[in-house]
Amino acid sequence: MTSTENKAGDDLATLKSTVETTISLIQQLQAFANAPEDTKEGSAEEEPKPKHADVNAIDLAHDSASLIRAHSTKLSLLIVNKPFTASAINQVLREIIAGPLPGLASAVEICNAERYTKTMSEELQWRVTKVLTELSTLINAIPLDGKTLSDDKKNGTGKSNGKGSLASTGIVWDACDSVIALKTLGVAGLAMKKAEEYRDLVKDALEELQAWAEEESDDEDDDEDSGDEGDEKKDAQDIVDDFFGSQRHIPKDDPEKIREKLESSMKRLRLIVLMYQAVVKRRFNTLPYLPHPELPAQLKEKSSEDPGIVECLDEVLVRMKKITDLTDDLASAFYELDSATIDKLMDETWFTGFATIELLIKNWEGQKDDFTTWAYKFQLAMKKGW
Repeated sequence: MTSTENKAGDDLATLKSTVETTISLIQQLQAFANAPEDTKEGSAEEEPKPKHADVNAIDLAHDSASLIRAHSTKLSLLIVNKPFTASAINQVLREIIAGPLPGLASAVEICNAERYTKTMSEELQWRVTKVLTELSTLINAIPLDGKTLSDDKKNGTGKSNGKGSLASTGIVWDACDSVIALKTLGVAGLAMKKAEEYRDLVKDALEELQAWAEEESDDEDDDEDSGDEGDEKKDAQDIVDDFFGSQRHIPKDDPEKIREKLESSMKRLRLIVLMYQAVVKRRFNTLPYLPHPELPAQLKEKSSEDPGIVECLDEVLVRMKKITDLTDDLASAFYELDSATIDKLMDETWFTGFATIELLIKNWEGQKDDFTTWAYKFQLAMKKGW
């Protein structure tokens, strides 16, 4: 056996070991990233100053994800292009282990809810976990037999299992891009994105209710015009289809006043949609930069690091999300003609909307402004007839 063959064999053995080490590290980091936040750092008494307080978690995540994206590109090329060079692949993996992977884990640790909001902390955790999962898939595709991947394994064709190394690389890129994008979004941008998603869900529920209300109106007119003649003209299959396919309809006499409640609900849901839009424009768009920089020691006695902004923002988003869930349940209650549940959900939905805007009456400096006036009008409109 020549020295060249010996070296190739040694390089391949080293590569196998490095692949195992990398996969093991990724698994450990996945477990860490998904661990509850209070298990990642010591208590306040043990650690009065946050670790890495001078490091911006989002910047660190951005840089680490950018490096992983670049290294995954190198890795993808090395495993499909001849000649197969185990030492080069090994070097790429070592570089990933040395910097970007620990960097992502550190970013998740530093991005705590107290400084970055729970919303950003959970979002970064989810996106980093996605990067780790997809990177693991790509690394598992590295051939350990000393040969480059076949076209089938590269493209995910033929009898090969999986989606292919090229597709896996693309998915790693997408996952990295989602982490990188958080730097551009920032806490304010993420809050606006979430609020707009919640608004769209409420709009969808409102549109469905409007369509159902129109169907109810049309059905009522048809019933008045047709009487019983329609049933006589239907064959047996039509009757069966109607029985199993139709929704329940509001009775003509409407003893539970469901039509009245439906009109009231749609009116208030339109107001809630406007609330989401106004909050995004007048409050989230004017959020101060988060996280706040560490205050000098001499100022800590006079001012806290976070004047309630982080907690307020998280609470507003929680309530906005709750409204979408309540709205969905409310629509279902209308379809079921469940009057008692409709009443309960109407009260809870309107109260949540009222309470959400209450948190934002004043701006982030604690002052009243034009939005304050609008918020009071919104609350009055929500309370009217409630």
